[in-house]
Amino acid sequence: MKRLIPFLAALIVILASCAEPKRDLVIYTYDSFAADWGAGPKLADLFKKATGVTITWRTKGDGGQLLADLALEGNKPGADLVVGLDNQLAPKALALDLFAAYKPKGIEALPASFRFDPSNRLIPFDYGYFAIIYDSQKAKTLPRTLEDFADPRYSKQLILMDPRTSTPGLGFVAWTRAVYGAAYGDYWKRLKPAIRVMTPGWDAGYGLFTSGEAPFVLSYSTSPAYHREVEKSDRYKVLPLEDGSPLEVEAAAILKGGTNRRNAERFMDFLISREAQEVLPLTQWMYPVLPGLVLPASYAAAPAPAKVLAIDATGLVKDAVKVMDIVATH
Repeated sequence: MKRLIPFLAALIVILASCAEPKRDLVIYTYDSFAADWGAGPKLADLFKKATGVTITWRTKGDGGQLLADLALEGNKPGADLVVGLDNQLAPKALALDLFAAYKPKGIEALPASFRFDPSNRLIPFDYGYFAIIYDSQKAKTLPRTLEDFADPRYSKQLILMDPRTSTPGLGFVAWTRAVYGAAYGDYWKRLKPAIRVMTPGWDAGYGLFTSGEAPFVLSYSTSPAYHREVEKSDRYKVLPLEDGSPLEVEAAAILKGGTNRRNAERFMDFLISREAQEVLPLTQWMYPVLPGLVLPASYAAAPAPAKVLAIDATGLVKDAVKVMDIVATH
């Protein structure tokens, strides 16, 4: 009997540890989300206060690289969730069959136009519009259409991102497909002289832009809101192209192979809650998907496009490779 007591005590400890969910939550995301100035740290603080659960962010470059790494890891990921895939990457991401279906509390309040995945594996949390941002102190003339960038006047004046690794870069491929249809490849041949550089991700590209490397950059219509809010400057503005521009909806997903399902579900509930959504405009610099929230006054510098282009994401990732081949060879 005396020998059984230590055994029973150890068994109780083991059972208790099994009943208690693992506390730490590991989340994959892209670089800017987890940056000191990004949404990640603030959301982690709020989530820990509400639940006692610590979040560890693991960054994977930009959205395209994030998806590529998930594909390599397969059913044995090093995280419990992923934050930062979008409606453009959705067909390829869902085809990997790595995400668990889950309907977070309050999802019914989100507009149907943002809920692009009926299977509830990719859950929307913010949205924005792709835009060309220009430096009002450096741009001598302003293009009115995408086609205008093919004019020799704009040689080496546009910074873009690699569509194979960057979601804004992929968004620009979608943008050109929406405007030019099957002839988008010919447009990229005409556009190539205007490209100053194509960076792996948005961070690097926008940094080059603000350092004066070129007067135009691919970004989001909300970028000027950041400069007005933080720098009290209206130097950087949205280029109002007549073509219109596309909508991006960003999403989060629970990884099937994660080891902390209970807390992963709690985070998904939290991400679309009012408390979390109110964090996004001044950290993520995107619009919250939860309706009815009051935006900061600086968002007056972030006009929505007069024309929103529909994105067909079918085959988009493959077309990104074609675009890079065109840029490299023509």
